[in-house]
Amino acid sequence: MNHRKAVGQRRIRRRFRIRKKLRGTAERPRLTVNRTLKHIYCQVIDDHEGRTLVAASTAEKDLRGEIKNGGNCDAASIIGKAIAERALAAGIKAVSLDRGHCKYLGRVGALADAVREAGVSV
Repeated sequence: MNHRKAVGQRRIRRRFRIRKKLRGTAERPRLTVNRTLKHIYCQVIDDHEGRTLVAASTAEKDLRGEIKNGGNCDAASIIGKAIAERALAAGIKAVSLDRGHCKYLGRVGALADAVREAGVSV
């Protein structure tokens, strides 16, 4: 099998293995994190309703002025603060972290730490 294809298949299996243990409820929705080389995206999702409650990313025009490079830990912490402020404004005080196929370090860890510091329980 092609190496790139095998790596992609392992990522998909990891993502499903993690996601089957997490379900976003109205009391504790799911904070999902998606990272690319240039940007980081996150959403707070209520799985029972099937809708996104709040979202933030480095690709947003209003956050682009603060962020020099969207693919580093500084940008992830800015996005973590932004998503936490929006979640608190929507009345969300606790979330479950869905890190997808990514390890909990680097940008994903910086985002989660920033969310915690801003007052949302992760």
